[in-house]
Amino acid sequence: MKEQLREAGLTENEAIIYQTLLHLGPSKAGEIAKKSGLHRRVTYDTLAMLTEKGLISHITQNNTRVFQAANPTTILELLKEKQARIEEILPEMESLFSLTKEKEETNFYKGHQGLKTVMEDQLSTGKNILILGGSSNAYDILQFYFKWFDQRRVKNKQKVKIIFNKTDKKLNVPLSKIRFLPQKYSSPLAVNVYGDKVALILWSKENPFAVVIKNKEISDGYKKYFELMWKSALKI
Repeated sequence: MKEQLREAGLTENEAIIYQTLLHLGPSKAGEIAKKSGLHRRVTYDTLAMLTEKGLISHITQNNTRVFQAANPTTILELLKEKQARIEEILPEMESLFSLTKEKEETNFYKGHQGLKTVMEDQLSTGKNILILGGSSNAYDILQFYFKWFDQRRVKNKQKVKIIFNKTDKKLNVPLSKIRFLPQKYSSPLAVNVYGDKVALILWSKENPFAVVIKNKEISDGYKKYFELMWKSALKI
């Protein structure tokens, strides 16, 4: 639950405190700190932030504050509110982006959020995706994300062909064709080709990052290389 709450925009401490209150019910700050394992000062600060966000409320009993978690549907309302705010300024942002995007040829993305940005870029093109050297590490690094990614990809009718590194994990990728490389060629590096872009993604648990190159000639070259590898990859 904590990870999903973080995905929804809560900090780690906020997710811990909110989840703790769901388990405890109405509680004093000291009880929350003890149950959550967080320092008392950190607990107070986090309770204040959650109160400001409307995710918890409190009453005073015998000069002592008692805190209670708000209905979890409040989180959905907060997300809708954030979405509405972005939608208000989206036309202006897209206008500014269109003025500069053609100038961009190579971009570097770092960390979990950076990799999500690269994956979202693949969805936005609406093009089919070729993945050379797909790593099962991706499902560990971006937990919970790929479920939503695949749902939207299928909705876009974007097919994917993947040459995976050999893995013992059961893979269930919708709207896909999959082949495998022998284990000796296994690597955390993957190459995703979509439209006129190539994303070199290092699915490293310690330091994940990606380099995205926008160049039609490079993209076409990788597509040809992929088809060559596809013919020799293993069907399982």
